[in-house]
This record gives sequence, structure tokens and C-alpha cells, in this order.
Amino acid sequence: MTNTQIDEIADGIYRLSTFVPDVGPTGFTFNQFLIDDDDPLLFHTGQRMLFDSVSEAISTVVPVETLRWITFGHVEADECGAMNQFLAAAPRSEVAHGGLGCMVSLNDLADRPPVPLADGQVIELGRHRVRHIDTPHVPHGWEARVLFEETTKTLLCGDLLTQLGQGPALTSNDVLAGAAEAEDVFGSSCITPSSAPTIRSLANLDPATLAVMHGSSVTGDCTGALLGLADDYERRLLNPPPFA
Repeated sequence: MTNTQIDEIADGIYRLSTFVPDVGPTGFTFNQFLIDDDDPLLFHTGQRMLFDSVSEAISTVVPVETLRWITFGHVEADECGAMNQFLAAAPRSEVAHGGLGCMVSLNDLADRPPVPLADGQVIELGRHRVRHIDTPHVPHGWEARVLFEETTKTLLCGDLLTQLGQGPALTSNDVLAGAAEAEDVFGSSCITPSSAPTIRSLANLDPATLAVMHGSSVTGDCTGALLGLADDYERRLLNPPPFA
């Protein structure tokens, strides 16, 4: 039976984390993020198999049926596998994603029509404001995007800075070595000439917290963490490993 842990990582922003020990060499966390407000927002749904555990964790903060927005970084099972289960559980909820993601996938996949967002468009939740930012192919997926919660300066950055294992919910330690290790193991990032510049543009937001989907979320020098990640991606682009 899965057990989803919940921790508040910024004011009104909760990390819901499920550790799966048989993924990768040392296990892997699958994290969702709940913004508690007049119009609660969920970033990542988890896979369908995690719905019961994640929704139970959500209910310790807000009733699941009060969710207003279902969001995620890109179309992938761990990001949005339980999307339609949450739409059914929360009758007034809607999926909100970038216009491209809606056109390519979500208009067909979502049980209710999704809300397409323009790059830079803001959703007002009450005390919190989330800005949609298109990041094509960063970390992967044509329709990839992040959300920036402007009040707490929390960047909901999805698969960026992925780490193996099960660390603390929030850390101020350097996670770049762990992120590089995870990239070496999984090779999951789509590294193109636009990858490092895109990540550097996110660093310009000067975030106070990085809400990371796999591994510990980050506080402290978040700008430095993003710049270091951009440097690592640039290094990988310029020095690709040989094909086997």
C-alpha cells in the first residue's frame, strides 16, 4: 500500500510525496503540489494507481471536491495519469494547460474541455497568483511548461532538478550533484540548444522555492541551482556521450 507524505514547503503550498522503492537504483519519489486557497490548485496528479493515496493526503488540507484547477508540466502518466479521476472527484475543477498541450493532447484526453493558457497568463487563486510559462522541450515534451506562484515566489518546476532516492521534503543543500546523477541514470531530459537559455530565463525569476517533482524541493539559493543546472545541460549538449 502506498503512503503519501505531506509537508508545507511555502506559505499555503504543500508537497505530497510518495516513495516508490523499486524505481531506479535507490527508489524514487513522485511529488504533487497543492496550493490551498479560495480556488485550490493541484500541480501534478500522479499516476492513476496513486489516486487514492494522493487524494487522501489532499483531504487533510482541503476537501478533494473543492479543487478548482488541475495542472501539470507536460503530458505523461506521472504528471497527469489521474487527471480524469480528479475531474470526477471535484465537480467544479478544470484542467488548465498551455494552448499547445490542449490542442495536441488534452482536448482529446480530458473528460472535460481543458482551459488553454497563453504564455505568461496568470490564474488568480485568492492569496496566490500562478503564472503559466511555456518551456518547450524543457525538461521534455513539446508542450512542456512550468508554473510560477508569484506571492511566495515558488517555481513549480516539474522534472527539473530530479534526484534519486528519498531526501527531505525541503532542503537548502546543493542538489546539483544529485540532479546530475539522476540525469546520468535516466537520460530523461531533452537537451537542445534552447535548454540552457530556457532554464536561465527561469533563474531570472529569482525564485525562493523550487517545487521539484522527483526528490527534495529546494530553498535558499534557488537561482544558483537553476544556473548550475543550465550549465550542466550546456556541458552535456557540447560533450554528448558516445553512442553504444
